[in-house]
Amino acid sequence: MARARLKFLDKDEEDLVHEQSLKSLNEIGVMIHSLSVLKLLEDAGADVDPKKEIARIPESMVNESLKKAPKSIRLGARDPKQDLQLPVDIYPYISTGGVTVFVIDFKTGEQREATRKDLAEFARLADSLDPIDAFWPIVTASDVPPNAHMVHELWTSMQNTTKHILGSAGSGTIGIADAKTQIALGALVAGGRDELKKHPLFSVLECVIAPLSFEKGAVEAQVEYAKAGIPVISMSMSLGGMSCPVTVAGTIVNANTENLASMVITQTAAPGAPHIYSTESTLVDMSIGQIDYRGVETPLIMAATGQMASRYGLPKMTGAIGVDADKMGNPVPFGETAAIWMTTMSGTDLASGAGGLNADRGCALEQVVCDAFFWEDFRAFMRKFTISEETIALNLMQEVGHGNTFLTHPHTAKNFKKEIFFRSKNMELYGATVSDRMIPDAKKVVEKALKEHQVDLLDKDIIGEGDRIIKEYEKRFEN
Repeated sequence: MARARLKFLDKDEEDLVHEQSLKSLNEIGVMIHSLSVLKLLEDAGADVDPKKEIARIPESMVNESLKKAPKSIRLGARDPKQDLQLPVDIYPYISTGGVTVFVIDFKTGEQREATRKDLAEFARLADSLDPIDAFWPIVTASDVPPNAHMVHELWTSMQNTTKHILGSAGSGTIGIADAKTQIALGALVAGGRDELKKHPLFSVLECVIAPLSFEKGAVEAQVEYAKAGIPVISMSMSLGGMSCPVTVAGTIVNANTENLASMVITQTAAPGAPHIYSTESTLVDMSIGQIDYRGVETPLIMAATGQMASRYGLPKMTGAIGVDADKMGNPVPFGETAAIWMTTMSGTDLASGAGGLNADRGCALEQVVCDAFFWEDFRAFMRKFTISEETIALNLMQEVGHGNTFLTHPHTAKNFKKEIFFRSKNMELYGATVSDRMIPDAKKVVEKALKEHQVDLLDKDIIGEGDRIIKEYEKRFEN
């Protein structure tokens, strides 16, 4: 099958990235602010300096971990029909963005802090939209204890979508406790820890702190998730010029090194545990000093890391979606729009970002709809095409003859719908760049979904027990 993929590295360049990553792990090492994880790696063969909190990882450990890491993963969903099988066969699965700090109020248009009610609405909207395959809790809930917000966000999401949830892990002093509570909630819905391990209803994004550093709470939580069979997504956010070398090559190697280190941690903690290679790395926009997801270099870095993940046979999340501009709609020029959507051609299995605004600082229900429609159009570039003697149809060429038309031949009528993608008429509206004129229509889609779309409810006893688990967890934060 022929499928469009963006390739950036030649074979010798791919070899060099791998070699340099191994050299970095073995000679520079990674900083891990956890004595227990350092001890775990030391017992497995790493050279550990506990005072400096540095673990130098030899090539043999990387190779052994790659052998243990699953090459395919099934991300479970409350509705098994919504399960996601990695690697993908055609185009990637997409999700909303995550953990934004503000929301644009759907009714007033004002920017404000978000609540669990907002999160529930985002989850229900995502559940209703066919192009959205998974749900990353998109807002940071402000109406719960700050240290417990990720637990609440997972629980609210579980009640308002039947799709797979891309969760977020706690850090700092609450890392392990947060992980254990999320696992308990997942097991409650799945029907037990064994069932959750077989059919993980959520996965967890564990961000490596570039360059080459793992925060104590987060990395200890990663060990807990790995042991419970929760897929770990090791997202590297290497920023060229800020947290890694400003060169494209340096950014690629740093992101690859961090992913290999994270994979080693997962496989050392729990051999065979599901692990997903991931990056949202790019260069910093030096004119304003912030991350530049719509930069020309971004799809190239994503393509390179996607190639590296494929080299290792690891499921991957090396693409992003969503306009992610300061305003709703598509208020950016064509080149910037193209750059972000081209990242999905990296060969990635997953891509996140639908609904995000202002470099994922904020979000809006209408933007989820816009990004879903943009994706429905763009993913057509990655669909399958059969290249064979039959589809080449040389015999047909001989039959029709030189200089004649194929328009009236029965073969054309029989096959054109299979070969040609017909864009929705809505794309005349949604496809406009430097425009927000699609927003009124997006509002109608949101209103209809929130009014009519029904999500299967969890059993009342399960909800009651989940609420009890969270209340018990919150007690640790009481004065």
